[in-house]
Amino acid sequence: MAEPKRVVLRDGSVRYRVVMDAGRDENGKRIQLTITRDTKKEVLAEQARVAARRSAGTLILPNKITLAEWIEQWLEYKQRDVEETTIRTYRLALVHALDRIGHIRLQELTETQLQEFVDEVVATGRRKGGEAGTRLAVSTVQGILTRLREALGRAVVRRLIPVNPAQYVRVSLADKKTDKRERTRVEPWAMDEVQTFVRGIVDDRLFAPLLLSLMGLRPAEVCGQRWTDIDLERGVLSITTTRTMVGNHRVLEKDTKTASGERSLPLPRAPWEALRKLRVQQAAEKLAAGEGYTDTGYVVVDELGLPRNTRQLREHAYMLMGTLGLRRVRLYDARHAVLKALALSGVPDVILAAWAGHTNAAFTKRKYVSIEAEDMRAAAEALDVFHGEGRKALM
Repeated sequence: MAEPKRVVLRDGSVRYRVVMDAGRDENGKRIQLTITRDTKKEVLAEQARVAARRSAGTLILPNKITLAEWIEQWLEYKQRDVEETTIRTYRLALVHALDRIGHIRLQELTETQLQEFVDEVVATGRRKGGEAGTRLAVSTVQGILTRLREALGRAVVRRLIPVNPAQYVRVSLADKKTDKRERTRVEPWAMDEVQTFVRGIVDDRLFAPLLLSLMGLRPAEVCGQRWTDIDLERGVLSITTTRTMVGNHRVLEKDTKTASGERSLPLPRAPWEALRKLRVQQAAEKLAAGEGYTDTGYVVVDELGLPRNTRQLREHAYMLMGTLGLRRVRLYDARHAVLKALALSGVPDVILAAWAGHTNAAFTKRKYVSIEAEDMRAAAEALDVFHGEGRKALM
């Protein structure tokens, strides 16, 4: 190791300094580290510590990267693994972190600062464009924290920081309870509401696509359906392409979100028959329109063959809900209602996950199958039998 040099500062004080090699950066450029201490012994000790950590592969070099700068680098890195719409979701989720703590240097960011940030966002965070009462849901804050934890975990891998300061940061139990008690949640339709909707839209031009939503397809999967994906002879539907919206204004056509999302499903009788009728109807519309018809091959199209997007499908569904006097729920929530109905009907977990396009059955049930009091009516009736003799004695 190089010998420390004696340095006399302007004020006459004496310090010791050494410049040592600390390896090379990812571009192969040589990295040199300057160590300055009050005594020669301290310089030698630090020099030995740096050399030992470099040898062990645990050396963390000083840097001035801020949290905001690192998040931008991390989002660029994530573009390799996730879709454009997902990156946009990540960026929106991290807006509050960028605004409030983005200026802090990565190596100075502490667990305490992150916990205070989370507590503050739960207390004062607002949805973009929301009114005074539109506080961020605890689930939204947990999503922000998940993204932060992942980004900082990557910084550990890159040896920019020694540990992940977000690892043990959590939304408090008290905040979770308050959010659950005060936040109004729109429940997915019950079975009778689904049946009322189906009966009420049977003559609607988009009856078949809306039935696809009511068999558990995501709106982007419904809008991505082509006639070549549907075998009307065998009654099988394949999901290979989605047409989603970026920022609710630009259509992005892409393959399914995950490998498990690409799947084939048997058609229930009602959607199968509705698709047959829609195919005949579109053939008649094409004939009537003549050269004005654009044959795009999509299932969800207007009278001239032009594809409809998820926003248009959603707005059409909302119009129908209003006409029928039904609660307005998101089309995506129909997916919740479908998967819950399948689960309560005894469909095996492995089939439930495959139908949803998931790899993990536990995730499917945790996210989509919420049990309400009425869902447990059969359990109450079973207890009626169990209590039979005692109940009779009270009558």
